[in-house]
Order: sequence, then structure tokens, then C-alpha cells
Amino acid sequence: MSIRRLPSELIDRIAAGEVVERPASALKELIENGLDAGATSIAVRLAAGGLELIEVSDDGSGMAPDEMRLALERHATSKLPTDAIDEVASFGFRGEALPSIASVARLTLESRMRPSTRSGQAGDGWRIEIDHGAAAGEGPAALPPGTRVRVDGLFDKVPARRKFLRSPRAEYAACLDIVKRLAMARGDVAFSLDHDGRRILSLQPADPPARVAELLSHELDRHGIGIDCARHGLGLSGVISLPTFNRGMADQQFLFVNGRPVKDRLLVGALRGAYRDLIARDRHPIAALFIAVPGQEVDINVHPAKTEVRFRDPQAVRGLIVGGLRDALEEAGQRSAAREQAAAPAMWTSGLLPSREREGPGEGLSGYAAALAEQAHPNPSREREGRVAEVQALFRSDPAARAEAATAPVSSHPLGVARGQVAATYIVAEAEDGLVIVDQHAAHERLVLERMRAARAGGDVARQALLIPEVVELDEPDCDRLEEAAAELATLGLEIERFGAAAMLVRATPAPLGSADVKGLLADLAAEIAELGQALSLRDKLDLVAATIACHGSVRAGRILSVAEMNALLREMEVTPNSGQCNHGRPTWVKLGHGEIEKLFGRR
Repeated sequence: MSIRRLPSELIDRIAAGEVVERPASALKELIENGLDAGATSIAVRLAAGGLELIEVSDDGSGMAPDEMRLALERHATSKLPTDAIDEVASFGFRGEALPSIASVARLTLESRMRPSTRSGQAGDGWRIEIDHGAAAGEGPAALPPGTRVRVDGLFDKVPARRKFLRSPRAEYAACLDIVKRLAMARGDVAFSLDHDGRRILSLQPADPPARVAELLSHELDRHGIGIDCARHGLGLSGVISLPTFNRGMADQQFLFVNGRPVKDRLLVGALRGAYRDLIARDRHPIAALFIAVPGQEVDINVHPAKTEVRFRDPQAVRGLIVGGLRDALEEAGQRSAAREQAAAPAMWTSGLLPSREREGPGEGLSGYAAALAEQAHPNPSREREGRVAEVQALFRSDPAARAEAATAPVSSHPLGVARGQVAATYIVAEAEDGLVIVDQHAAHERLVLERMRAARAGGDVARQALLIPEVVELDEPDCDRLEEAAAELATLGLEIERFGAAAMLVRATPAPLGSADVKGLLADLAAEIAELGQALSLRDKLDLVAATIACHGSVRAGRILSVAEMNALLREMEVTPNSGQCNHGRPTWVKLGHGEIEKLFGRR
């Protein structure tokens, strides 16, 4: 088979496959072009999730007709004034977006230059139309200074690509995500988004915290933690949610590197690592993180879509994220973000209480028990009589823990002073600003785990020496990685050494792991080190074991505590990091404020 040169039309379609995967991909490129042109306002219009129409208008610098024609040629760009591709600071720089989109859709490019400094007059507007790679005409256009790009019928003439697109609703969701990410990256730019004639977003210029708050959950102002730290020339800012304020999907995690929105596995892994032991494995935090890295320390020319980056020192970046977030989470460790429920009087039944004036002989608690039984079983029967006896027995039984006088002023303790115990599971405490209810098992589970973690941080993890050292055969690159990490692994209880070119000798394993699968453990560690540069799997295993031990060693639900024991638990919670949530991300305590209590009794 002979080698031939591909026609330019086919080359454009191949390039479009890299740059334009779906409507959201095209939208991203068009918005980034507007931002790179110095726009202060971006307006987006979509129809059918971008499948029928994508239109992006900006008030940037605009283009002259000759520049417009050049912009529709491949690898023509204004964003590389020199050949130093590693020093590009703009969003786009490959020069492929417009010609790639034009090769798989009907594209209309309209632009008008801003007034020049010499004449003070704007240039004339011009329009160029391209239909699936073929010129379809050009001429004057009426529009304000800036650029407007309209894309109709994306992939209409490429059925092989069109049939793999998702529903209009799913494509719209992807487009909305793109707009949100770019709007967060550039808070100084106004954004608007219309979909099928309906206004979805209307954002005015704002500082980054205000823009993030506008686009993320409005409850983050109460359940969020601000981040602002620096280390080794790297900076990290943004906002994250409390572990107890989480989602079932990771759709509200926004990561930016030098103002560029990215979806990077290293950064996502670091975010997940920061919440390890604080959140259930199937739950995800809300986050918007802005990472500032010197330009020479990051490579942005990794992927055509420019959503991935490569760091010169990934270890330092990961350490910044994990360390910065853990410090912030521990500082806010006593906070809990249990979603409050409206304190509606209808949720609390009080109408069954009998009037003392109507009580006759034999009434009182017996009358109340009969009323409860009547509510459960309106028809008189033996079943009703049995129910009365059950309720009477309930009122005659002693409470699990009686209320006692406060041993210290309520105002001196954030979690208040214990007043009693409910169902041998929940501690009821009185705080200065309301009523605190603590899940005793969840709270003690966290306290035990934090003690174990502190003990582990104070020295090496106990190790179990193997009676006969085990030889594990691996690929030579994996052995190289493990050999380099041997010192760190030893501090975690794993003793290994090189045993030839393609094997490792294991002398000891971490004692908490018990009889571990040594070969599988080393294989997982080698793969993790190759991807992230750190032996995370072992730490995860140890933390999981520690969490399990903490759960089984904690005060169980159903155990009756004295008031002194309750107060001791509350006081330890107030000084223990992350005590606002258990090891699975559930809240350890909730508070009913005085205002909510007043609503329950109709005082408000």
C-alpha cells in the first residue's frame, strides 16, 4: 500500500476530532478566544444543548477582514508572538479551534475592530461564512466592536460523530459546566448564558470569592471554609466545603492552574486525599481551588483541549493541596454541616396532652397513654388495651440518664453542658445559643481515630517481621520506583530491599494490616508511585484499618453514660481536630438554636 498525502479537508476533520468532541468542546474554544481578545463581556446563546446552535459574542479587540480569513486557516494564531510555546499565558494557542469547528458545522464569523488610537473610529464590521469546510460567502456585517461566532448544525454532515452525541439535555449540562468554569476563572468578565430562549446565567464582574459563591451552592457561606496558603513559591486559594456538606457526585469540584480551568488526575487525587478519613468513599466535597505556579514549573501544552497540565514537581503541588486543605479542615474540625430542617410546629405533636382540669380519678398518665393508644388504634379492642399497657410502662420506667445541675457555666463551652441522654444513644447538652444533640458513637469513633493517628505520627508504625522473607517479582521500572521509596515505606512499617533486577525482597509488613497480600500490595504501590509520586495505597490501607479499629473500640449506641462521662466526651470533642464528623463523613452533632425552639412553640 502506497503512502499518500491527506487532503486538507480530511486533515481538518481529523483535527476537529481532537479539538471538538462535543458542543461543550466547541463552546470552550470560542469563549477562550473571546477572553484572550480582551473581552470584558461574554454572551452565550445555545439551542438544543448546542447541537443546533452555539453563538458566542464578545466585546474584545475584534479583527480586520484579513485577520478573519487568516484565523480560519489551521495553525494561525495571535497568541504566540514568539516560538516560546512553554511561556504561553493565554487560554488558547494552537490555532486549530475555528478551522476545526468550521470543518464539521456551518460557521459564521463576524467581527469589528475597536476604535484605533489614531483615528478614534471603529473599523467596519465583516462577515465570513464557512459550510463544513467550504467557503459560503462573505460581506459587510452590522455589529458593535468585538466578535460574534455562530455555529449551526454541529456534525450534521458527519453522522458517525453525530450519533455518538448524547441527548440535548446532557449536552446542555456539559456546556453549562464549561461556562461556569470559565466564569470562575475570570471573575472580572461579565457572562450571560441563554438556552432555548431562556436566560440561565447573568453574572456581573466580581472578585473571585464573590464569583465562586454566586456559581456554587449558596449554602457554602455557612458550610464552607476559605483557603489561602503558600508553600515553596506555590500558592493556593479558594473555598472548600465541610466534610459533612457533601454530594453524591463530584460535579461541583472546580480546579484552576494559573487561572486556567483544568481536570487533572493529580489535583483530583490530592483533593480526595485531603478528605481521607473525613468523608465516605462514595461522597464528594464541593471545592473551587485556584493554584498559582511559576510558568516554568508547569507544562500546559499536554493535551489539545488544554484541560490537563504537567508539573515539574508534582510532589510539591500535591503536598500544598493536601497540607493546606487538611490544616483548614482541622482548624474548622468542630464545625458540623448537618442540614437543618425547618422547625415546624406540625412536626411536634402536643395536642394529645390532657388538660389537668379535665382529669378525673385514674387519669393523668393513664389518660395520656389511652390517648396515644387511641391515636394508633382508633377501634376499641384488646390490641388497644395492650397498647395502653405499653405506654403506661414507658412512663413508669426510669430515664436512661437523669438531668443534673451544670458543673460549669454554659457559656464557657461551645458544645454546652450535658443535661441528659436519650435512647442511650444521644447526648443532650445545653449551649449558650441553643440545644446540642450529640451522637455518642459517631463522636467517640472520631476521637479514637484521631488519637491513633496522633500516636502513629509520633513514631514508626509497628511492623510484623516475616519468618521467611518473601520475594516478589515485578517489572524493573516498578522495582526502581519501590527502591527509591523504600525509606518512606519503612516509616509505614514496610521493609523492602532490591533483590536482583526485577524482584523485591519483603522482610516486614505493617502489623495493623495482618496477613496482607504482599505481592498485590507491592504491585499497587508501584502503580500508585508511578502515577502520583507517593505511596498512597499503604497509607490508605492503614487509615482504613485505623478507622475500623476506632469504630469497634468506641462507645457504642445503647450504652448508658453518666453525666460526667458525657461532659468529658463533649470537652474532648472541643479540642480534637475533625470532631464535627465521624470517620464516614456523617455529622457527630447538631444544634437546635433558640430561634428554632421558639418557632416550635409558636413564639415566633
